[in-house]
Amino acid sequence: MNKGPFLAAALLAVAIFTFPAHAQDAKKETAVKPADSTSQAVLAAWNDIGRKLIAMAEDFPEDKYDFKPTPAQRSFAEQLLHAANANYFFTNSAMGQKPPAEEDPKRDQYKTKADVVAFVKKAFADGAAAIQAKGDKGMSDLLVDPFEHKQYRISDAAYGFIEHSGEHYGQLAVYYRVAGLVPPESRPKK
Repeated sequence: MNKGPFLAAALLAVAIFTFPAHAQDAKKETAVKPADSTSQAVLAAWNDIGRKLIAMAEDFPEDKYDFKPTPAQRSFAEQLLHAANANYFFTNSAMGQKPPAEEDPKRDQYKTKADVVAFVKKAFADGAAAIQAKGDKGMSDLLVDPFEHKQYRISDAAYGFIEHSGEHYGQLAVYYRVAGLVPPESRPKK
């Protein structure tokens, strides 16, 4: 008995019945996801730069926290404190509170690495909470910039402070390299 025609028919039947299932799976894989809402997009960007700065704060050796590439620059710890405290110019304004009295917290207020890490974590968590509290509708609310005396949207303010944190992230990456270390984001992924 010749099994060739039987085998060909069986393979054809399998192909006919499974092809539509594979076509549907392909459609599911290529389906376009909807864009994040405004507050989701702002929150994702806020949390991403926060994650990077927190990782650096936790990773950098404590005995190098007062390292400065040059005497005129802020130390590693002072950079983190400055970037984190600046977030409160956004968070407090967004929540209808007064901005911080000072731009830079004093290093002697945050004596240990654990103190600095806790402050950085709290500053980003407070900002994330403000973004979530405002939601999509609140992202269009207007604030008055206390320095420029002009109106701006909460979402624009958030992106401005995200950018500010990104600038300090870039500076801190250089601190890592000058200190002979590799920043967490530049290490091979496991």
